[in-house]
Amino acid sequence: MKTYFRLLSFAKPIEKFAIPYVIATLLSIIFGTLNLTLLVPLFETLISKGASSITSVANKATSSFDITSQFKDFVNQSIITNGQSTTLSYVCMVIVASVLLSNLFRYFSQRYMEDLRVHTLLNLRKTVFNNVMNLHVGYFSNEKKGDIISKVASDVQVVQYTVTNTLQVVFKEPLTLIFYILVLLSISVKLTLFSLLVIPVSAFIISKIVKRLKQQAKEAHESFAKMIGFLDEALGGIKIIKAFNGTQRIKEKFHEENVFYSNINRKMVRRQQLGSPVSEFLGVLMVSVIVWYGGNLIISGDPGALSTSQFIAYIAIFSQVMRPAKALTDSFSGIHSGIAAGERVLDLIDTKPAFTDQSEAKPLNSFNEKITLENVSFNYGEIEILKQINLTIEKGKTIALVGPSGGGKSTLLDLIPRFHDPKSGTIKIDDKNYTDLTVESIRSQMGLVNQDSFLFNDSIFNNIAFANPNATEEEVIAAAKVANAHGFIMETEAGYQTNVGDRGNKLSGGQKQRICIARAVLANPPIMLLDEATSALDTESEKLVQNALNNLMQNRTSVVIAHRLSTIQHADKIVVLDKGKIVEQGSHAELIAQKGLYNRLIEMQAFNE
Repeated sequence: MKTYFRLLSFAKPIEKFAIPYVIATLLSIIFGTLNLTLLVPLFETLISKGASSITSVANKATSSFDITSQFKDFVNQSIITNGQSTTLSYVCMVIVASVLLSNLFRYFSQRYMEDLRVHTLLNLRKTVFNNVMNLHVGYFSNEKKGDIISKVASDVQVVQYTVTNTLQVVFKEPLTLIFYILVLLSISVKLTLFSLLVIPVSAFIISKIVKRLKQQAKEAHESFAKMIGFLDEALGGIKIIKAFNGTQRIKEKFHEENVFYSNINRKMVRRQQLGSPVSEFLGVLMVSVIVWYGGNLIISGDPGALSTSQFIAYIAIFSQVMRPAKALTDSFSGIHSGIAAGERVLDLIDTKPAFTDQSEAKPLNSFNEKITLENVSFNYGEIEILKQINLTIEKGKTIALVGPSGGGKSTLLDLIPRFHDPKSGTIKIDDKNYTDLTVESIRSQMGLVNQDSFLFNDSIFNNIAFANPNATEEEVIAAAKVANAHGFIMETEAGYQTNVGDRGNKLSGGQKQRICIARAVLANPPIMLLDEATSALDTESEKLVQNALNNLMQNRTSVVIAHRLSTIQHADKIVVLDKGKIVEQGSHAELIAQKGLYNRLIEMQAFNE
């Protein structure tokens, strides 16, 4: 129930939908019950043969304090006054009006419930996506994208039906049962009490059927998430898979999970499907027992027994009791699945987002002096990546980060735009602590170009303008020219309106990188962060990209990670990292003279080239 009430909170303001739903549902149930209650006077009208029987019936109805008494009085008086044929017409008209009203209010009830369902889905999906976007970058290094996608798309869809269907379970169906039982009690207390002794047996059997559904539903959701993850990895790495003849292995891996998911779903569906025939059989069994018991009461001539017309109406009403009971059974099956999905969604929502409290933070309006890292350490879990880093990045200077693979260069670069927070130590910009500044204002002073060359499945123009959605066409073209991209853009089929495809796969590596540089140029930040921006390029493309980078870094503060050390020899300061520590720093000439790690890296790279 704790999980359910948390999920229900996403339906707020629930009263906007719940109050009209309750009113419409209540009226629908009242008129729906009235439809069946009118069967008693209808049968009385048809069975009545003379004034003596009418009088006896009227006396009995008048002396009874039950729901149907007023209908009986009306029918009996009408038969005496207007005759059976006219009375039958009246009763039929009342039944038609009652059915019309019950269905009209049922439509409004379903309409309000659908509005609530859509509203809940909107709020839930918005909350999940917002929280995902607020998480630390490091979170996505450990989690599979397929699992996240499954939670945001599939699980959320299941949850919204659970939240709204449960409202029906706790309100509509129980209330319907109560109304039916009140009518049955008004007809025969003895027969109804006997009937109520049979219902718990049916409920016990049904509960055994759905008992394991929640665990199976959880396993099904997790398996589906794995399949989405396999699909995402397969599509993202399709070239590598084919290059290493791994197609069959990937097919088998996906198929194994697919079989598991299918088997789990088969078991769930079998249990759910078993509930309906079992409940139907138990319903027929209960009606048969009641027919036997009630029929014996009538045959025995018990003075307090039912009339034939009352007994027929009683059976008709009781048969309808199984409809809300069956709906309750089916709803409980769906609720188990929805609660399991809800727990997965809430896990994602409960994952602590980055920088949750920014209420006291102030904006950084400009960058004027320097960025300083003081005794900074950083961990991924239990693994220490950076150890006691002290570094000053002065305005207008170019700082190069070099060192062996795994030394911590990319992690250090990620700390500067606050993709991560250090485990210990402080980072300051113009002597203002990062934690005292809003994240957005820090990042607004920085531009990033990394080795991934990420592009959206959109036009070249929109990919460049992502840095500044209000940019004019002239500004976008100017940025492309600085990035040495204008020439090849004009050679594409639609120029700046050419779609680049998924992740830019219609373009070469060098072309994608130059569009990314143009995007950074358009943002015009005072600080540039370049993470191995030429590492995946051929020689010709690298020269074009390097020229674009040189244009980009002019009159800016730059922090550069480069795999080819020849490209950073003119940096103002070269920082050498090894095993998470700064082991050397200085100019190119100074580090060569020290004959340390930097010098060895230069010699190794020169030898390899």
